[in-house]
Amino acid sequence: MAHHPITHGRAGLNRRTILATGLLGTMAGFTHRPAAASETPPFRYEVTRSDTEWKARLTPAEYRILREGGTELPASSPLWQEDRDGTYCCRGCDLLIYSAAWKVSVPKGWAFFRHSERDAVLTGIDGPVPSYGMSPDDDTTMIEAHCRRCGSHLGHVLLVEGSVLHCINGTSLRFTPA
Repeated sequence: MAHHPITHGRAGLNRRTILATGLLGTMAGFTHRPAAASETPPFRYEVTRSDTEWKARLTPAEYRILREGGTELPASSPLWQEDRDGTYCCRGCDLLIYSAAWKVSVPKGWAFFRHSERDAVLTGIDGPVPSYGMSPDDDTTMIEAHCRRCGSHLGHVLLVEGSVLHCINGTSLRFTPA
């Protein structure tokens, strides 16, 4: 399977740098206004579980990422280097999220995809993430990617070298070879 590499012209470019540059500039003009309570009913995911059920289904590391919105350490999941044909499903509910045909080789330690399966990913607004070097007082935002069926956190949508890519925690996914 041919993955499309994205190369970087300078050493030391990491997730923090990616998050702190292009995407944040792009998002500067966006504002978030909550809808009035009477406009729409609260969104309900197709798959819902109690915290006890999620903790029984997931390891502590998986729970931290999928349910608490954490980020795995770079290169800690073998999926970031996976290059076989196959599919990637949500670890929380097994919904098909990505095809290997859309995977992009970016040497940063996370799995990158050009896009997801149709109607598989919802996005939301994430505030500043201190573990990415952002101050909690910043008014910067990021685009969070999460599973449409169960709401599990997958990663973020980022601008990387001029391409909008899904930067995904491998821990959030199950890979099935073709």
